[in-house]
Amino acid sequence: MAHYGGGASHLAAIYGSEQDKVNCSFYLKIGACRHGERCSRKHIKPQYSQTLVLLNAYQNPAHNPGTTSNPHLRPKDAPPLDPNPQSKLNEDETREYFDKFYEDVYCELVKYGNLLEMHVCDNVGDHLIGNVYARFEWEDQAGLAVDELNKRWYAGRPLYAELSPVTDFREACCRQNDMGSCDRGGFCNFMHLRYPSKDLLKELQREQRVERRLNPDPRDEERKKELEMFGADFMGAPGGGGGGGGGGGGPDRGGYSSDRRY
Repeated sequence: MAHYGGGASHLAAIYGSEQDKVNCSFYLKIGACRHGERCSRKHIKPQYSQTLVLLNAYQNPAHNPGTTSNPHLRPKDAPPLDPNPQSKLNEDETREYFDKFYEDVYCELVKYGNLLEMHVCDNVGDHLIGNVYARFEWEDQAGLAVDELNKRWYAGRPLYAELSPVTDFREACCRQNDMGSCDRGGFCNFMHLRYPSKDLLKELQREQRVERRLNPDPRDEERKKELEMFGADFMGAPGGGGGGGGGGGGPDRGGYSSDRRY
């Protein structure tokens, strides 16, 4: 067994890992936990984060309204849910339906700051179904978005937004699903993501870059001066920038490269 020392150094070394008996590693890594409030470990919601989550925002037409995967809420005689439900729409209609949703949410999110990446969960488990994760360049941008989105409705339903501890979506996503071999299907406890059309994603990213260039955020100018004064390393500022969401800000930003999934 590895020896981490004692006291605070040991706790810091195991924080968020499976060895941490206090904090839920699933919540820290994925921003959600299938046990919810019944989890025996703590779900410490961040007060500051670059990432937000819109809970259950995407309504997949393949999912039956009112159904739940939670065994505590399902009737005893209820038939098992299909972990890989099929939409009644054909492939083109399903893609068009999702692209419309993705474009609507993306165009709303970029109003609050530089959107580095946006991901939509296609899981069917209650804790992940329809979740939309968005990572901004700065924490105050995500905080502003949370405050404003909690006042908004979409498709006749109120939006529920909160800050999320997720920072690296490569760790949050199911690697088996990436390779097409996840045997848990939609009930997997790691993210199974649905992706927009490649052309749509490129266009949304391009429009964000153009808009930021034509109408720069005054806060960005202030931050630029601070970085020049103190140095990027001192400020801990992320590299790159301005790339836009969806596929992430490139490998150096901790997100997916835009061509990884296609």
